[in-house]
Amino acid sequence: NDLAKIYFEFDSSKINNNHEQDIAKLAKCLQDNPSKKLTILGHTDERGTKEYNLALGERRAQAVKSYLSSTHSIASKQIQIVSYGSEKPQVQGADESAYAKNRRAEFSLEK
Repeated sequence: NDLAKIYFEFDSSKINNNHEQDIAKLAKCLQDNPSKKLTILGHTDERGTKEYNLALGERRAQAVKSYLSSTHSIASKQIQIVSYGSEKPQVQGADESAYAKNRRAEFSLEK
């Protein structure tokens, strides 16, 4: 899909300012199509336990959901979250370059 990915710092669920424009585009799409549902998929790099990474992935997805709700007035019922933790890496590798690409939130939009 052509929806932006939101990347996170190590062990963080804080949304960086450089992602605000991407989230604003996503919000506009949801505002223009109120029947569409957004799923936010939270991901982590491979460091940490499975349980910890699932919780961190959920915090990342929840952070984006909260941002959409509070900053852009998107209804919570229009958004669901799923955490994959480290189960679905975007890239393989055990270095900072790979880790940085795997610490992300992705989006799936249903019609």
